[in-house]
Amino acid sequence: MALPPLRCIVRDGVEADTDACLALDHRFETEQVLQIHIHQDEARGWEISISRERLPRMLELSFSADRARLLSVMRSGCFLVAAPPSADALYGYLAMSNDGSRRIGLIHDIVIGRRFRRQQVATRLVGAARIWAREHGLTRLMFETSTKNIPAITFAQQAGFTFCGFNDRYFPNQDVAVFFSQMLR
Repeated sequence: MALPPLRCIVRDGVEADTDACLALDHRFETEQVLQIHIHQDEARGWEISISRERLPRMLELSFSADRARLLSVMRSGCFLVAAPPSADALYGYLAMSNDGSRRIGLIHDIVIGRRFRRQQVATRLVGAARIWAREHGLTRLMFETSTKNIPAITFAQQAGFTFCGFNDRYFPNQDVAVFFSQMLR
């Protein structure tokens, strides 16, 4: 059941926000994962299929927070935080790099504190990232996540992103990444 939207502001993140961002609960739960099956047939070429597979039990995983990545994005990309209008706490953050040569904003992190999920905080952060991207001459947003992060995959699809590819062993822990993209109008 979705909770009502929180009153929040989205603003540019600053270096002083990094500790609060890293302190957010980066864990998520899932009962499913994406499985990517690749088959090469000499006569027919490549066949790739992707399916959701149910796990035998609920799995709790953690998204890897990285201070160096946040500081790097802060200098050359888009680092946004969502916060209550009159408090120092944070609801969540978004980190997006700017690939100006390809005119793409690549969203690496969208993290919402566990208590604030399903209250449209991530939607507001992505909306602000779209505005930032347009102001910086970008024409497309891309979203990266692990095949294990079904909540993020579901969010990406609900936010209007469409599947556009995958990369085997993309993350430092060797997880497979899936990518979703969206044209900016």
